[in-house]
Amino acid sequence: MTRFFSNVPIPQNRLHPIPTEGLSPRQAAADYQALLQRFYGNKRLGVGQSIFDVTLLGLGADGHTASLFPGSLTLLENRQWVLAVVGKASEARITLTYPALNSSRNLAFLVTGANKKNILAEIRAGSTAPPAARVRPIGGLDWFVDRAAVPE
Repeated sequence: MTRFFSNVPIPQNRLHPIPTEGLSPRQAAADYQALLQRFYGNKRLGVGQSIFDVTLLGLGADGHTASLFPGSLTLLENRQWVLAVVGKASEARITLTYPALNSSRNLAFLVTGANKKNILAEIRAGSTAPPAARVRPIGGLDWFVDRAAVPE
């Protein structure tokens, strides 16, 4: 992550990578949630008070985002900010939950590839079935879509 932001004038204490080295997925999720709560200054999210200035998400062909997969129990979580996701993908993952993602001042999806056309069309038609369609940040929401992913 440091390399990704190396040419951007952002103080390092404003970047929050998920620590995973030497930790189980559950411990990494718990540690990351504790880090975010310390930074935020509270263990509970306040209405209208963001954790993140900017959040960038992708979109999977199945409508998943941030390792929030269709049919997963993580979609129902409304208290925890960070969870381990085990068994939904080929490797264990760490994900932010809707409460944490929605606590973003600016959130954007970056969507690329023709394999995203159908799910993007479903989301644009108003479906809330795909997990990505349920992200509702307290601030702005933008979609950056390449030509290949634009529904016809």
